[in-house]
Amino acid sequence: MGSTEIIVPARGGRAIRVPLGARIEVADLAGGQVVDTWAFSSGDVSEFHSAEHTRVGVGKLFPALGEDFVTNRRRPILRFEADSSPGLHDMLIAACDRTRYEQLGVTGWHASCQENLVSVMAAEGFSDIRVPQPINLFMNTPVLPDGVVQWLATQTRAGDRVVLRALMDIWFVVSACPQDITGINNTPGLISVIVIDHGAPMQLQESEAQGECVNDAKSAP
Repeated sequence: MGSTEIIVPARGGRAIRVPLGARIEVADLAGGQVVDTWAFSSGDVSEFHSAEHTRVGVGKLFPALGEDFVTNRRRPILRFEADSSPGLHDMLIAACDRTRYEQLGVTGWHASCQENLVSVMAAEGFSDIRVPQPINLFMNTPVLPDGVVQWLATQTRAGDRVVLRALMDIWFVVSACPQDITGINNTPGLISVIVIDHGAPMQLQESEAQGECVNDAKSAP
């Protein structure tokens, strides 16, 4: 059994190759940080986790513990195994992008979750990747009875984490969301991703996106 930890820089992203059966722990190291998350089949990246298909599969807005996220081909791709956070997550809100920041009054370049995803996957040889609706871990955007979406600060504390299980060989992508206009994050902070392979030793790969590089990747037997 092997484990590898990747530290994702504030506002940055990582793409990690994860084998079938591996356990993935995503932790908010300082608290108050949303993590946009994606999973693509490593055999065919045109198959990816799908928020709309998952909502149909579980009959709710977000899976409960023990339930699966499924792909756009309705196949299980991730299992939601554990959660030490307040349990507030989102699967309705699109990844932030350049246009979103322009609409919010930002001039010039601003880091975004969409750019992080596209950049890290391009570095792995996937230059024309789709940008699915992300799994927004720790995001606090409740829907009110009248259909209005509230934009509230995430409630995570330092060290809060979720645990996912890879149900196929995947590319697992995370972005430490750089959104600093709407107030959903505290000051953008670091994210930890720990992959624990319960099978044969694996070669874990990572890619860097925008953000100060503070990658302290380490491996343990």
